[in-house]
Amino acid sequence: MGQCGIASSKTALVFLNLIFWAAAGVLCYVGAYVFITYDDYDHFFEDVYTLIPAVIIIAVGALLFIVGLIGCCATVRESNCGLTTFVVILLLVFMTEVAVVVLGYVYRAKVEDEVNSSIVKVYDEYNGTNSNAQSRAIDYIQRQLQCCGIHNYSDWQRTPWYEESKNNSVPISCCKAGTAGCTGSLSHPQDLYQEGCEALVVKKLKEIMMYVIWTALTFATIQMLGMLCACVVLCNRSRDPPYEPLITGGTHA
Repeated sequence: MGQCGIASSKTALVFLNLIFWAAAGVLCYVGAYVFITYDDYDHFFEDVYTLIPAVIIIAVGALLFIVGLIGCCATVRESNCGLTTFVVILLLVFMTEVAVVVLGYVYRAKVEDEVNSSIVKVYDEYNGTNSNAQSRAIDYIQRQLQCCGIHNYSDWQRTPWYEESKNNSVPISCCKAGTAGCTGSLSHPQDLYQEGCEALVVKKLKEIMMYVIWTALTFATIQMLGMLCACVVLCNRSRDPPYEPLITGGTHA
């Protein structure tokens, strides 16, 4: 029964190491996704420390490639030193992912305050030109999130751009997708997105943080299984009696 338990644990451990390699790719992808998305929304969320969970999760992903290799080699060779190293590294990775989850929740709670404090400034700096970073950011989110203004399209009437343009219109990025002939005129509000962007930006950024949190939690659970299987193999090997070669002797007539 003991040997059966070891064999089962070794099989599970090899399978989990293959999952670790896949997990490494997923973690790097999620981290990169956070970086790319942050680049689109960085004008609305100025705290660069928000990227710390993404940096950590990419580092963990890279480390898991190495962990999977060590785990497979140590399991196949039944190396006590290799398996011990594997368990220690997995424990460190597990603790790191717990830190990612905690940081994710901390920064997720700060999203709304950060957006609320910066979005008015970004809209005030809009000038409608492609060379202006704030203008590109606002036009992007209004098209991407299908929103207009901070709370609704009427917010544009309180911006410097609206006062200077004096054409009673909002940016064309406020026009509903597929609406032909829309110029952003406030005399045709039915052609404009009705929902404001502030709430949607907050929702989007919180969703991104939840991706990071759930990814870290999922793979932390898998790593716990990996540590458990490695410990089972190590414990059973330590109970095995040392190998003693059979010495045969004979008598001479």
